[in-house]
Amino acid sequence: MNRASRSVILTAALAVLLVGGVVVSAVVGQLAVSPAEVVGSVLRALGISNGWAPTDPIVESTLWVVRFPRIAMGLAVGAALAVAGAVMQAIFGNPLAEPGVVGVSSGAALGAAVGIVVGVTVLGTGGTALFAFAGGLGATLLVYLVSRANGRTEVVTLLLTGIAVNAFAGAGLAFLIFIADSGSREQIVFWQLGSLNGSLWSEVVVVVVVAVLGTIAAVALGRRYDLLALGERNARHLGVNVEALRVGSIVLVALLTGVAVAFCGIIAFVGLVIPHVVRMIIGPAHRGLIVASAAGGGVLMVYSDLLARSVVPGADLPIGLLTSLIGGPFFFFLLFRQRRRSGGWA
Repeated sequence: MNRASRSVILTAALAVLLVGGVVVSAVVGQLAVSPAEVVGSVLRALGISNGWAPTDPIVESTLWVVRFPRIAMGLAVGAALAVAGAVMQAIFGNPLAEPGVVGVSSGAALGAAVGIVVGVTVLGTGGTALFAFAGGLGATLLVYLVSRANGRTEVVTLLLTGIAVNAFAGAGLAFLIFIADSGSREQIVFWQLGSLNGSLWSEVVVVVVVAVLGTIAAVALGRRYDLLALGERNARHLGVNVEALRVGSIVLVALLTGVAVAFCGIIAFVGLVIPHVVRMIIGPAHRGLIVASAAGGGVLMVYSDLLARSVVPGADLPIGLLTSLIGGPFFFFLLFRQRRRSGGWA
């Protein structure tokens, strides 16, 4: 089967999984809602009269105030993190690169926590997101600068730098929890656990806009990422400004990750698992890879959130816990695969 056929199959599978996940997520919950009521409510919101729309105002409110914003947030956050992971893997030239693995997510969470403690929440959610962006950008720049040696990115240094950044961010979060008041302390703990609970439409709009614009920007850079995969020297000969591409991509990754973390907390491994799986199916061409990764990230988040809400009756598990349970074993698989190919860890 050629890559074009696999791409068509992947697109169809993602579409089916996406629609199914959205409908099931809207149906499942403490309040019983039928699939017909979900479809009818959406059609009524679009101005289409139908006999399926719910007549109970509580059901209507549950869908549009609680469940639909949560689903939309999951789709946007999953897409943002998956695209950020695909971009990081492109600029580092390594499938192990991911915002959470190399400390970008924890750096963004630390920035958000600083924003909470110093009181920028008076500016609204945008103030916290700005601090999260700054933290993610700082962590990304640090990882990039330290892991560069002799004109290339060292895998071992990349991982060790990520460990160091995660450790520093964890210490910073612990210190902020220690000095914060009870209200700020609860919000900081939220960033550490990761959750889509309590998502608001005003927050969803911000994340959706950033995710869409970030995906468009990454797709526009897809051709340059393909040339960069040929090697820095070849890319330069073909007219690519490698350093400018990397710096711009770093800012893009920090923006996507920072916004996701600012509103939903630390959600690890989405940017590692999804781009790598998509690459194995449809190949390394980055334009198709980025678009498919965005869809795949949304699918993973929707189903992870569905499990978080339903696996324990009456409880809402942290979604970051579930994505780590998926991504942790997958990361070990990539490490051993990398070692077997290279004959060692370097």
